[in-house]
Amino acid sequence: MKFSESHVEDATLEWLSGLGYAVLHGPDISPDGPTPERSSYHQVLLTERLRDALARINSHLPAETLDEALRKVQQTQAPALIEENRRLHSYLIEGVPVEVARADGSIGGDVARLIDFADVDANDWLAVNQFTVIENRNNRRPDVVVFVNGLPLAVIELKNPGDESATLDGAFNQLQTYKDQIPSLFRTNAALVTSDGLHARIGSLTANLERFMPWRTLDGSAVEPKGAPELGTLLGGVFDKGRFLTLVRDFIVFADSGSGIAKIVAGYHQFHAVRHAVEHTAAAASPDGNRRIGVIWHTQGSGKSLLMAFYAGQVIAHPAMENPTVVVITDRNDLDDQLFGTFAMCSDLLRQTPQQANNREELQKVLTRPSGGVV
Repeated sequence: MKFSESHVEDATLEWLSGLGYAVLHGPDISPDGPTPERSSYHQVLLTERLRDALARINSHLPAETLDEALRKVQQTQAPALIEENRRLHSYLIEGVPVEVARADGSIGGDVARLIDFADVDANDWLAVNQFTVIENRNNRRPDVVVFVNGLPLAVIELKNPGDESATLDGAFNQLQTYKDQIPSLFRTNAALVTSDGLHARIGSLTANLERFMPWRTLDGSAVEPKGAPELGTLLGGVFDKGRFLTLVRDFIVFADSGSGIAKIVAGYHQFHAVRHAVEHTAAAASPDGNRRIGVIWHTQGSGKSLLMAFYAGQVIAHPAMENPTVVVITDRNDLDDQLFGTFAMCSDLLRQTPQQANNREELQKVLTRPSGGVV
């Protein structure tokens, strides 16, 4: 049997269904479909799903406040796509800032959460194929869009494995066309995926072709050998509900540089090394722990500075660590500079939980560089 792009698409949807996602056909929920969930082809948010999720996750907030949160998500505020994506990413992680009327008539501040990170099944998980978007007279139809609570968080572009001219490069270029012509679909995007059915790559909104990388493990316990089929491993490794929310919350950073804003998504080795390291750190710090953790060996160019920043952010937020002090010791000035820059770039990841009671001033102390090669 000759393989076609539709076979890859069907397999992708089947994998996502196996992970617990509802699966719908794009034309069915289109404005003129049998079960419409959009009022127009320009609308990319599944508004009723988002409205239901806001009410379900934020039951303590009144309806008018949730309407305010919905409007803030719907309205574009930043002129550039990456700036808008950065703004909405902060909403995904921290919640949407809203005002609430108090019983005494005064106005107080609160946040409306868009995603329940504590209970993955409290969220609405959906994969839609052939999701047509029309924007500025451009009519485009991505292969698969992954929605969480009605928000399009991932776009998957597939190519025919039986067509020699249909390559991963072609899928990447197609995503760039989508970003240029239907940018509204990418305002809340967290991940982009390309595949030809065998090979598969994941990248960020700003990643170039070389930064689209394979994801070679499901749960971090074993790494698939090079040459093995990659799409199933990437989908299972990234889009498992719990892992995907962890990736979105703890393993995405925005870097400011002279050439603009770069969005960085952790690789599989960083993601799982940090998770294992944090688990061992918390165990070692427990009353029965031996206070010994371990060593992570890095190869050159593996992103060790980012891994260390991801690790620090996870340790700081871990309830068992009770607001630790993190000390980084280096033996070279150039590495000291590199680490300081990376930790400053990742300051949003070094957030502290409300239970830890310290405010952002503590973070500024962490990022105030002392002498002696310590960040």
